[in-house]
Amino acid sequence: MSRIGKSPITVPEKVAVTLDGLSVKVKGPKGELSRTLPDGVTISQVENTIVVAPTTDKRKSRERHGLCRTLVANMIEGVSKGYTRKLEIIGVGSRAQVKGKTLIVSAGYSHPVEVIPPAGITFSVENNTNVTVTGPDKELVGNEAAKIRAIRPPEPYKGKGIKYEGERIVRKAGKSGKK
Repeated sequence: MSRIGKSPITVPEKVAVTLDGLSVKVKGPKGELSRTLPDGVTISQVENTIVVAPTTDKRKSRERHGLCRTLVANMIEGVSKGYTRKLEIIGVGSRAQVKGKTLIVSAGYSHPVEVIPPAGITFSVENNTNVTVTGPDKELVGNEAAKIRAIRPPEPYKGKGIKYEGERIVRKAGKSGKK
């Protein structure tokens, strides 16, 4: 049995959880999320806790036990607290700005790159170089941050590009001069 899957999920007061078979709907102050869980698990709610259990002792069921528990816990945390991912833009002339909801990144190309957020995701920019991606869905926030980073990944020689906050770039020495 999964160690992660065994632990129950506590539901905060401001969050409402609706269970219908394997479909889960979570509503809170930061938004509303819904997901259909895969077969092999059962989900039940007792007062303000949610318990996920495997249906059988087969391998597929045991594999999905911890996964489903984590997915539901992330949904509950997302609608109550929300998720953020911060990125830093490094390089001369590289910057970002928000126009309406669209993020416009100038990262050394001949044209600015526009990133349109999906529903529920918001972008904010501080000092033209620090981009923050926020939203209730952990998966969506991470995917949008990865898309922004993929515009110009950090390079190993000078460290220019877009990187996550706190990400360590392994630097290379480069060419050595004539001796």
